[in-house]
This record gives sequence, C-alpha cells and structure tokens, in this order.
Amino acid sequence: MESSSPSVPFPLLQTPVESTYRACTIPYRFPSDNPRKATPVEIQWIDLFLKSVPSFKQRAENDPTVPDAPAKAEKFAERYTAMLEEMKKDPESHGGPPDCILLCRLREIVLRELGFRDIFKKVKDEENAKAMSLFDGVVQRNDEIEDGGKRVENLIRGILAGNIFDLGSAQLAEVFAKDGMSFLASCQNLVSRPWVIDDLDAFMSKWTKKSWEKAVIFVDNSGADVILGILPFARELLRRGTKVVLAANDMPSINDVTYPELIEIVNKLKDADGKLAGVDASNLLVANSGNDLPVIDLSSVSPELAFMASDADLVVLEGMGRAIETNLYAQMKCDSIKIGMVKHPEVAQFLGGRHYDCVFKFNEA
Repeated sequence: MESSSPSVPFPLLQTPVESTYRACTIPYRFPSDNPRKATPVEIQWIDLFLKSVPSFKQRAENDPTVPDAPAKAEKFAERYTAMLEEMKKDPESHGGPPDCILLCRLREIVLRELGFRDIFKKVKDEENAKAMSLFDGVVQRNDEIEDGGKRVENLIRGILAGNIFDLGSAQLAEVFAKDGMSFLASCQNLVSRPWVIDDLDAFMSKWTKKSWEKAVIFVDNSGADVILGILPFARELLRRGTKVVLAANDMPSINDVTYPELIEIVNKLKDADGKLAGVDASNLLVANSGNDLPVIDLSSVSPELAFMASDADLVVLEGMGRAIETNLYAQMKCDSIKIGMVKHPEVAQFLGGRHYDCVFKFNEA
C-alpha cells in the first residue's frame, strides 16, 4: 500500500549512510533491553498513538469518498488499537520493535487497506483556502521590516507559528476542532527564547553574510504551515537569488501537504507574470519526496528529489515529524536547519524543554 516507486538515499546525508544515519531521534530501546518485553519508552509512545485513535476515527467516519465510512472507521480503530496493544505485549510483533516510523506506517496501512486514502482532505482544502487569502498580508508585513536580520527572525517565527496547525497531535486536533487557530496570535504567543534548541542568532549572523545557491525545504502541514510559514521564507530566499526546491509528500498522511496539492497552491499564489507577491518565482520548484508518512527516513527518497537536491547547499527540515522526531541529529554535507514546534509532551520530556517549545537547530557544513 505504500509508495511503490524506487527510492535512493538523500544525496546530502553524510556518508556512509548505513553507519552515520539513523532516522528516528528518540531511542525507544537499547541493545541491552529484553527483545520480548516492551520498554517503558515503547509503552509511553504506543500510548501516545493510542490516544490519537479517536480523532483519526472521527475523521474517517466523515470521509465522503468511502462507502460505509462509519463502519470502516470503527474497523480501523479496532484493528489499529489491537496492533498497538499486541506490541505492548510483544514488541517484536507487526514488524517491531516499534519506533515512530513503524507506528505511523502501521496506522497508514490499516487506513489504506480499508479504502481511506485522505481522511483530512476536507480540512486541508478549507485551511489552504483560508491561508491563501492571508498570504499577501503576511508577506507585506514581512516586507515592511527594513532590517534584514529582524526580517528573517520574523520569517522564522512565522514558520514556527504556522507549524501549530497539526492535526496529528491529539491535543491540537481538539483545540482546532473548538475554535480554529489564528496565525497572527500564534506568532505573538510563541514561547520565549531561548528555545530548547536555539541556534537562531548563529543563523541570523550567517544570513547577513552569506547567500545560498540552492535550498531544499522539506515541508510539513497544509494551511498556515506551508502557506504562511514556509512560502514567505522561500520567497525571501528567492529574492536573495537562491533557487528553492520544496519537497512534499507523494501520498496523503494526516494533514500534511502533498506534492500535487503544493503545485496547485503555488500556481494559485503566483500572478500572471509568474511572480510570488512581486518576487520572481521562476527558480521555485516543487519536488515529490517519495514519502507517504508524517515522519521521514532520508535513506529512502525519490530519485527525482535526489537529482534536484544533489547540488543544494542548504537543507531545511520542517515540522515535528521530519525535523524533531526524525532527523534532528541527521548530519548533512551542507548547511542545515531543523525547525519545528514540540507538540508532544513526550518529545518535550526527551529534549528537556517545555510543551510547545521551539526547536531551531542550525548546523554549518
């Protein structure tokens, strides 16, 4: 059921990939742990995925594209819950021992086997439309900041604020269902610096001295995240002469933006001259990452993305799934940024930070 196209390692990972790269950030177990007994961390994470089952079930029940959606949603909840409970008893069941990639993968497999391709489609479309109507205003506010350093700080804060729109987090899905989320309020309400990982000052000083030839940005959620967070930052890079490749998922997963959706968003935001709010966007490309999960294993991306990324000198991974739960410690051959908001208390605990803390990790080549 997963992407069947061929895959290759992301070319900017430090080599040899086999020995230097591990996708998952948080170790759920150590070699000394009993392979047949779930560790406390495995149980904690399995419980986190169990907590999200009701919100996924509710989305699935209301999927208009699936006949008998309520009955099938019930089946999804039963099957996925049973798998998770079995893993607690025997961590080697279902392809375990579990890590965040496997727990996400199993959820997608169960949904897809029951015919659920994109249970968040409706909310993604609504949020994209809402965010697109706000794009010009957000960009204009950024453009009014004359100081280049302050402007990039504002853009980074916008990425973090946009990253709140995440329906994979049970708690945020609840908040969102109640009253939606205001992008501006989120920008103003970010936790105070220093963040739990905070290399923003180092990045800002590099930003004033250097411009990059080509940046690859792995995007995360639909709506405010990609449209009001990532695209204004990408536009600023374009204005400085950097080519930008936006890498989006091949297949739907949670409310993450997909490759076809992102192409459509970018085309709608461009004017008749191919400009993005006045900035030439001919050097803005959208790539299919080959991924179909809300986390990403960079040892396996699409050949198309690998080709487009091979000469990049900046890699940006954005969002809790791609930049914190996976790839936080991934070493690149070029400059890299890992940016996202910490939306699970379990991740905050691991990092030693606050819930809704921010991560901005900048590593020079």
